[in-house]
Amino acid sequence: MERKENVVILGASGGIGKSLCLELKKRGASLFLGARNESNLKTVATDLDCGYLAGDAIKLEYVEDLFSKAEKELGTITGAVCLAGSILLKPAHSTTEDEWRVTLEQNLFTSFHLLRTAAPKMRKEGGSIVLVSSVAARLGLANHEAIAAAKAGVEGLAVSAAATYAPFKVRVNVVAPGLVKTSLSEKITGNEASAKASLAMHPLNRFGEPQDIASAISWFLDPKQSWVTGQVLGVDGGLSRVRSNRVGL
Repeated sequence: MERKENVVILGASGGIGKSLCLELKKRGASLFLGARNESNLKTVATDLDCGYLAGDAIKLEYVEDLFSKAEKELGTITGAVCLAGSILLKPAHSTTEDEWRVTLEQNLFTSFHLLRTAAPKMRKEGGSIVLVSSVAARLGLANHEAIAAAKAGVEGLAVSAAATYAPFKVRVNVVAPGLVKTSLSEKITGNEASAKASLAMHPLNRFGEPQDIASAISWFLDPKQSWVTGQVLGVDGGLSRVRSNRVGL
């Protein structure tokens, strides 16, 4: 008998979160959702008939409360995803101490809090944890110092945790997107000059869509991928690995 999927999604009210929720629901998973914006979160949860709890994941107490409520409603948690994050594009000398701290909190602290809470709950029966990094963590991109450092931390966190929890069949993996069209990236994708420059960097010549990232996360969560852990999957239109001059063949 197949084990029922019960998945907690942190940052569920964003574009990627909504796409992921829809994909998981289609395959019969039960969901419990978390995000900062209660109004947006309630709309998503109501549309999908899911439980939810609004709060800020930079606070460990909120994440622990989220998982506690999820367990009461769903039973044993089999999957957990951290989609909480931010984008800061500034050189180091222009980044304030507060911006640096907030960038770490919103990207690395949130991932650590989800991992710290979810992994022990999966030790008995195993499960899948998925975190989100960025192509900037491995590819030197100008003006990405703070966000690159935070996301590189996410990748280090994940591979170490994959080793720690492997004996308990808890898998920990990372999806590392390129530029995806979401509300977070509107300042880039909505500006003609910056959009054109960024688009030219992606060999597949398009920005990512929320569904591109949701599909990869869904794959990692799938119990069928029980032999996959400690991986960082670039879903970035080829940006991190491919150089194309777009010369016709």
